[in-house]
Amino acid sequence: MISILKEVEAGAKVAETCRKYGISDAIYYSWKSKYAGLELAELKRLKGLEEENSKLKRIVAEQALDIQALKGVLGKKVLKPEVKRKVVKDMTENFGRSINKSCQLCNISRSSNEYKTKRQDDHPITERLMELAQKKRRYGCRRLHELLKREGVVIHHKRTERLYRKAGLSLRIKKRRKLSAALRLSLPTPAKPNQLWAMDFVSDSLANCRRFRCLNIIDLYTRECLRTVVDTSINGVRVTKTLDMLNELRGLPETIITDNGSEFTSKAMSVWAQSNNVTIAFIRPGKPMENGFVESFNGHFRDECLNEQWFTSINNAREKIGAWRNEYNSCRPHSSLGMKTPQEFAKQLFESVETGVA
Repeated sequence: MISILKEVEAGAKVAETCRKYGISDAIYYSWKSKYAGLELAELKRLKGLEEENSKLKRIVAEQALDIQALKGVLGKKVLKPEVKRKVVKDMTENFGRSINKSCQLCNISRSSNEYKTKRQDDHPITERLMELAQKKRRYGCRRLHELLKREGVVIHHKRTERLYRKAGLSLRIKKRRKLSAALRLSLPTPAKPNQLWAMDFVSDSLANCRRFRCLNIIDLYTRECLRTVVDTSINGVRVTKTLDMLNELRGLPETIITDNGSEFTSKAMSVWAQSNNVTIAFIRPGKPMENGFVESFNGHFRDECLNEQWFTSINNAREKIGAWRNEYNSCRPHSSLGMKTPQEFAKQLFESVETGVA
């Protein structure tokens, strides 16, 4: 280009020079108007500036389009991948941005944008979870998850927790009052079934406001509720008769833990314990936490049975409480037993002992 201009400046004719180099007269005069008097180095520098200016214009144009696209989705909170996918789709369809550019603006990889969720339909599981929660109104998430697993619905416990919270099934739990630190009584730890029992009373009222009492007897190893006696009055003699009935069915333990109630400290109870060679371990007065498991059982008993039922008569109370006790022993998963029921745990122990003897 510069050599052609210099050749004409040296005296060559324009028409002959244009024919020689195969360009039109219009192109020659356009070059002359722009580059006449420039040296080769200056032309190169000018070309470089023009290319840089063109790049800057493209960048500014791209940024303007990006800003326009971002303003279009500015009201959306773009945090979760599914929301980002919707924004990417909006940018490509409504603002003409490419998929790669839209993904870059939304800070999501192309593979994540193309990902199709494999999550299964949660509706049937949620419905069954709500049905179980209606039947077992005081069961928490872990026990409901165990019931689902027993029905063949094998899912991860975190999925159950997510559906449980989403369905609004979380239980309202009263905060426990903090207790002052105290030295606990050293009580024996059971190493086998039928070695250590615990007894305690729970009271409630009928529909006619008449009070009644429940005597719960628990095996602290298998966590079985061995017997629940329901009556308007239960004295020490009645307690010993109940223990004699259990003796005929399964024998007696080495030790029974009780509080200092008059029924347990009575003469009848003392004579019975000596004649049957059973140790009665009394907890300290005002320290129910020393008989911790039976207190925990009583809490579940009241929460899941007494507070959920309306007792019209003492016989009605015996029937409903007996049904709950059977369910507790045979159906209710127990967290300290590896989510087994007390009867399942006892049966497994019995089978392992038989296998060892054989």
